[in-house]
Amino acid sequence: MNELKFKGEWNELKGKLKQKYAQLTDDDLMYAKGKEDELLGRLQKKLGQKQDEIRKLIADL
Repeated sequence: MNELKFKGEWNELKGKLKQKYAQLTDDDLMYAKGKEDELLGRLQKKLGQKQDEIRKLIADL
């Protein structure tokens, strides 16, 4: 996945991530256009996974 598909689907993806990973907060999942790397970094720190794993996880939702 070259680019994460956040734009229109982000609220739906955010809900699925919060269901799967209860420790995630709204602050952890805050997304701003052009800040994908910042979001991935927060998720990486919180979930203890590599960015590639997180990208795959999001793509598979």
